[in-house]
Amino acid sequence: MSWRTPICQLYRFGMQHLSQPYAETNLSKPTMVFSPHQDDETLGCGGTLIRKKQAGAVVKIVFMTDGCKSHAHLIPEADLRAIRAQEAIAAAQVLGLAPEDVIALNFTDGALQESQAEAIQVVRSLLEIHRPEEIFLPCREEPPADHAVTYWIVQAALRQTSLQPTLYEYPIWVWDQYPWTTGILGPQGKLAKLKITLSRGLGLPLLMQFRAAVPIQSVRDQKQTALAQHRSQMQRLIPSDSWTTLGDLSHGEFLQCFLQNYEFFRVSRSAAPAHPV
Repeated sequence: MSWRTPICQLYRFGMQHLSQPYAETNLSKPTMVFSPHQDDETLGCGGTLIRKKQAGAVVKIVFMTDGCKSHAHLIPEADLRAIRAQEAIAAAQVLGLAPEDVIALNFTDGALQESQAEAIQVVRSLLEIHRPEEIFLPCREEPPADHAVTYWIVQAALRQTSLQPTLYEYPIWVWDQYPWTTGILGPQGKLAKLKITLSRGLGLPLLMQFRAAVPIQSVRDQKQTALAQHRSQMQRLIPSDSWTTLGDLSHGEFLQCFLQNYEFFRVSRSAAPAHPV
């Protein structure tokens, strides 16, 4: 047993027992999900979306980018863009949504910041059309640029409306730290991972700030099936070790963070102050 195992168990216990349960009455509220890439929606809140659809909620998923860069060193970007668009629809259908519930904005993967002004206006229009009572979006500390930019674009768009939805920030790459995952680059990579963890407060912000917990044990298998629809991220579409999958990251530890019995969110109920996206 790894030395991290009891620490992970302690953290998992803490997150489950310090968190406030998500109110069952909220499951039926109209919801919008903003996903930087095709798979973040399933990883971060897929189980919650399944439960919402079971409760009869209207749910819309907005994909901010076209996902064309994830394996662009191995496959033409145009092909990858088409593949990921199809995967997004397939995953959404497993989550319980219809194809028309999926909105693709198709900003360039990895360059969302360059299109922020246009994106804010498009998102504002979508918010005013669909008027969600709950919004799920990546958390503000996410290290990939498209993730953090998505958060601030949604915030900027909200400030241009009269809407006051409840916001649920979902962690993706924030999980990529001790004690949840180890490095995959040998001792040097593990040292880098430890430094990142220390800079983030030994994982305590994740433990203390993500205090809304949605139980998903009853739909976890369905979430995993939805995730499998993102084949370009879960399988090697060509026989090359250079084709990295989610299961490869930290020897599968990263993926396991999303297959727990709960999904965790940080909750806020008003738009954050302006931030230089």
